Order: sequence, then structure tokens, then C-alpha cells
Amino acid sequence: MDASKIFQGEPDNYDGVTVTITEPMDASKIFQGEPDNYDGVTVTIAEPMDAAVFTEKLRASLSHWRQEGKKGIWINLPIRFANLVEAAVSEGFRYHHAEPDYLMLVSWIPNTRDTIPANASHVVGVGALVLNKNTGEVLVVQEKSGYFRNKNVWKLPTGVVNEVIYISFTPDEQLNSNEQSHKAFLKKKSDLFFLCALTPRSYEIIEQKSEILEAKPLNQNQEMFKYMANICQKKCEEEYLGFSTVETTTGTGKKSFVYCNADHAMSLNAARDQASSSH
Repeated sequence: MDASKIFQGEPDNYDGVTVTITEPMDASKIFQGEPDNYDGVTVTIAEPMDAAVFTEKLRASLSHWRQEGKKGIWINLPIRFANLVEAAVSEGFRYHHAEPDYLMLVSWIPNTRDTIPANASHVVGVGALVLNKNTGEVLVVQEKSGYFRNKNVWKLPTGVVNEVIYISFTPDEQLNSNEQSHKAFLKKKSDLFFLCALTPRSYEIIEQKSEILEAKPLNQNQEMFKYMANICQKKCEEEYLGFSTVETTTGTGKKSFVYCNADHAMSLNAARDQASSSH
């Protein structure tokens, strides 16, 4: 080992070594990261580099962060720099999560319990119960893909919620029930499923051809349909409270929604409206 590439320390009588830093670390030899509120650091790789150069710089950075008392180290690795994955893993990093354009790796560097949170544990699905109050019919579909493909099964329109999703219905959508199933997505993630009663703008059925094979109204003669339709019918007739939404904002001013019991939601909305009108 080239002695110029390692710290020279003073050994003690207990098989330990004390290293004294006599000059500041050259900033160009370590990664510049963004500190977080949990004594962690996030490094985003912004330019290509040779794996050997990356490894040397990462080792120097880890040594520097340990001296600073840092804990969780995150590496945001854009997909175009995938050649560096093996080098990061060799230095103790593991996969945390991946998106279409990047991979996030993480390492807990102190000799304490690792408290890095796991990747998102749930996916959120939504089902639409579109009820014709006059006929008692419910909108059902057959899907072109998924578990029920080619099984001649008629089901409620369902799907996984994207980050931004638009639904062409009137604003009085009502959340009526939800369920949870474990290891449902990729046999690893839990699924939170929310059933919403939606009021259609018209009863003309226009199929979404890319995913829906066929759609039609169906009398709720199956037990599950009867159960869910009854909940939604009672909600529409204001005989069932269920959930309602209260629009609010986060500490950063971002729009958010709180779901709570409908009578409480009404009181919260009324209080907010009264506060707004008094200003």
C-alpha cells in the first residue's frame, strides 16, 4: 500500500490508532453533498467518472463524513452513470429505491443501529363505483390486461394512482370505504385500496380503448356489488357519513387533503370558511 494514500496514525496499547489531522481536507478530493436534518448527506453524481476514481473519492469522502459524525449517506446515481453501481456497492452501499431516471443507494456509516427508513411500503389503488340512482345499475368493465385478462370477469373500474391523476367527473366525489392487502404489488408491497362513489356527468359510456376491453352497466346482483353499492347509495342520500375531504396546506404551502369523518369535515370546512370571511 502506498503510504502517501493512507493516514499515518499513532498506535496505542489497545490495538487502536489515533489520527491527528494537521491540515484541512482538499475539497476537490471528496464529494460535496447536501446535508439533511438527520445528520445525513445526499450526493448527486452530476458528471461521468472512471470507477477507480469514483472509488478513491468515495473512500476519502466516507472517512471525512465519519469524522464529522455523519450517519446516513445517500448517493443519487443518474441512470447514465450506472457503471458506478458496482463500485458503490463494494464500499458498503445498498439499493434503496429506483426511479426511471436514477438509482438511490444508501449506507449507514456509524457503528450504531441503522435507522434509515425503508423504501415506500405501499401503493395506492382507487376504485370507481359509478351508480345510476334511477336504475340501480353500476358501471363495470372488462380489462385488456392485468389479473382478470381473458377471464370473462366484469369488475369495477380500478387502477393505481399516479403522482398526478385527473378524473373526468363532477367535484362531489365521495370516499366511502377502503381496504388493505399485504404483499399485493410485486409480492412485496402492500396495497391500500380506496373506493369512491362518483357522480357521472352523463350516462353515455365511452371506453378507454388502451386498457378497457368492454364497459357496460350491470345490476348489482352479486353480493360484493350489493354491499359496496349500498354504502354509496346511502352516502348519496346522506344517510351514511363515511369519509370526506378537508383541503389544507402543508408547512411549505403545498396543497394537501385530510380525510376524516364527514360530520367532522363539515365542521372543519365551516370553521375555515368563517375564518376566511372574517379577514
